Amino acid sequence: MPLLPAQQPQLIRSSQKDEFYQNCLRNQANEAVQSLAGSKRWLEWRKEVELLSDLAYYGLTTLSGYQTLGEEYVSIIQVDPSKRRVPSRTRRVVLILLHTFVPYLLDKALICLENELQAEGLESRAGRSEATRSWNPASYLRAQMRRAVRLLTEEQKKALLPAVLVLQQGVTLLHRFHVAFFYINGAFYHLAKRAAGISYLRVQGEAGESLMIRTSYKVLGVVSLLQLALTLTLQLNNFRQRRRAREEWKLHRNLPSSAQPAEPPGAKAARCILCLEQRRHSTATPCGHLFCWECITEWCNTKAECPLCREKFLPHRLVYLRNYK
Repeated sequence: MPLLPAQQPQLIRSSQKDEFYQNCLRNQANEAVQSLAGSKRWLEWRKEVELLSDLAYYGLTTLSGYQTLGEEYVSIIQVDPSKRRVPSRTRRVVLILLHTFVPYLLDKALICLENELQAEGLESRAGRSEATRSWNPASYLRAQMRRAVRLLTEEQKKALLPAVLVLQQGVTLLHRFHVAFFYINGAFYHLAKRAAGISYLRVQGEAGESLMIRTSYKVLGVVSLLQLALTLTLQLNNFRQRRRAREEWKLHRNLPSSAQPAEPPGAKAARCILCLEQRRHSTATPCGHLFCWECITEWCNTKAECPLCREKFLPHRLVYLRNYK
């Protein structure tokens, strides 16, 4: 039978079918680990269990030279850039690592780095508990990140935290752009397959079907690119607004010590939960909770949210309560 390049519908259906069977395998592996090791250990190793499940799925199919269940469902086969041979074992190993292990490692590294940078910003107010825990990859990676963060200066830490947040958003936007480009071009549905140079061939379908499918998906790709451009514009505008609000907030951050008399000692409610001392220069968040002005503004340097209820807000929405008793 003649073989033609696989089109968008086959690639999407194949990926959806593979995700379905991967989720089934993950769920069974999670249930087995949870019943054998307990919920606590399962929560610590959940990401690693899912990674091993994905590696097992692709190891038994792609690495062994067989079709995945999704590829078999739509009758497509993997080929190397020459379009004449199946991918070599080395190329298939690279594909599996890029598709499973690299996203796991990148996600873990960014989350650990973000947590360590935020913890470094708060450790002057409250020390971090160094409770002994059982070893797992996350704790090892966290320890390595902590050593690396301690080598940075305060200016470097403040500049690195926004860069990490931008990188996290950038990875998501990159995937969205790649999917939109796939709708237009129709070659690679996953970044890992593009990097490994693995494409697909299919059994020839009905005549006249290919042109109509490509046209409809190109329209979908253009719409997706327009939506992505609109999302980027809104995010940049939101970033400028937050930056302007932060600059305005910094101008009014340092209040004179005589601006408000010390509040009389009394009820427990008059204490600030951040410094655990009598509240000075009482300041209200949009959700209505009260803190010291210095404490809550320092907190907002790291997280723009209420320490109690975690409601998100911009720093310029803090209300300094003058003559409050």
